[in-house]
Amino acid sequence: MTSVWLHDVTEQLIPTALGDINVRVGGRPDGPAMVCWPSLMMDGTMWQYQYEHFAPTHRLVLIDSPGHGKSEALRRIIDLRECSDALVEILDALGIERCVLVGNSWGGMLAGVFPAYHPRRTIAAIGINCTASLPSTFESVWATGLSALLSLRASMPPLAVKAARAAFAGPTAEATNPEFLDFITFVLRDDPKSVAWALRSILIGRKDEHRRLSTIRDTPVLIIAGEEDSQFPVHVVRRMADAIEGSTFRVLPHTAHLAARENPAAVNAEIHAFLAALPAAA
Repeated sequence: MTSVWLHDVTEQLIPTALGDINVRVGGRPDGPAMVCWPSLMMDGTMWQYQYEHFAPTHRLVLIDSPGHGKSEALRRIIDLRECSDALVEILDALGIERCVLVGNSWGGMLAGVFPAYHPRRTIAAIGINCTASLPSTFESVWATGLSALLSLRASMPPLAVKAARAAFAGPTAEATNPEFLDFITFVLRDDPKSVAWALRSILIGRKDEHRRLSTIRDTPVLIIAGEEDSQFPVHVVRRMADAIEGSTFRVLPHTAHLAARENPAAVNAEIHAFLAALPAAA
C-alpha cells in the first residue's frame, strides 16, 4: 500500500550520463533544497521520515540512485565522480543552484566527495554511515560473492534479504524494531543485475577518497556514525570525518547501518541541529 506522504510528491525521470534517474520532489517549494541519496539496495522512499520532518521548511528531492527503484537499470561500473556529475545534471533540471545533500551509505560517500567536486553547488553535506576507505578484505569477498549470485538471477533471491538484514540491522533493531526488520524485505523489489553492478562499483571498486576530502573548504559537513554499524564501524567513519577540515562528527548509540530509516528521530535531530547552527540557516 502506498504511504500517504507519497501523495504529496511529484515524480519525474531526469536524463543523466548514468541513465534516466527517478526523483521525487515535494515539500516547501520556496525552501532551501535538501537532496537525499539512499543506500545500496534502497530507493528514495527510504527517506520517508526525513521527508515528513523537513518538508515544512525545505524543498525535498528524493533520489532513486542509478539502477535502483524507478531509475534506469545499471549495466556497467560507475564511480562517485560520475554520481556527483549526475547529481549536478539533476539539480540543473530542477532549477536548483545549491543544495543540502544528505546521504546514507552510498549516499553518504557521495555527500563526502560532492562538495570537493562541486563546492559551489553545496550548501552543506550530511553523510550517514559512510566511508572514504578502500574496501576491507571481508567486504570485498562478501560483496563479490553476492554480486556474482545476483548477476545470474532474473529476480532477487530470498538470500538477498538475509544479506541485507546482516548488513543493515544491528542487535538493537533485531531485539526491538520489528517494523524496521520487515522494511528490509524491500530489497526483494530490486533488479538483481543492477544491484550486482552497483556492488562492484560502490563497494568492491571504490577508491580511497581521504585526500580528496581534505580539499574541502568552507562547506559545512556533518558525518554521522551508527554505534552498531557492522559495515562501516565507528572508527572508519570517524577517519572520514577527520579528513574534512572543520567537519562535525556524531555517533548514534543503538543504531546500525541504515540509520536514516532505523533511527529517524535521532538522525533528524542531528541534521536539524547542524543546519540550525549554520551562519545562515539552510
